[in-house]
Amino acid sequence: VGKTTLIQKATEVLKSSGVPVDGFYTEEVRQGGRRIGFDVVTLSGIRGPLSRIGQCLCHPQAGASGRPGQSVCVIDEVGKMELFSQPFIQAVRQALSTPGTVVLGTIPVPKGKPLALVEEIRSRKDVKVLSLPPAHTLPPPSEPVQSNRVTRVSCPRWGIHMLSP
Repeated sequence: VGKTTLIQKATEVLKSSGVPVDGFYTEEVRQGGRRIGFDVVTLSGIRGPLSRIGQCLCHPQAGASGRPGQSVCVIDEVGKMELFSQPFIQAVRQALSTPGTVVLGTIPVPKGKPLALVEEIRSRKDVKVLSLPPAHTLPPPSEPVQSNRVTRVSCPRWGIHMLSP
């Protein structure tokens, strides 16, 4: 539905505003027009394999650097595949409970068997969940627009409007 694209755009706005941002997003890996897996890409540009068809990968998870102070930790995404990693689960819980850290993350829409950590996140009183409509109903996201020293990322159909000085 465009969760990763939205995370990437929000991260650009935060960084350009001088907000410390750390974390990662996942990116699909395709070969011959077919999805063969996913990579983890840190916001500092380091890339590593998360999964590949027919392979068992042991991998470190990217995440918050643990630096004190007000910052944003990007976690894209907390989903079924990621929940096979206990270190990942612990890192997510730590990020959510670190004072001064705002977590900007993505979780899947509930369907089928509930995912324990996803439901734990969804039910937290300090979490605001925004739902996106299916991708086929969305217009392409708008590009950041510079005007009078204000950056605007907007997609009215998603109900998303972000301004930064």
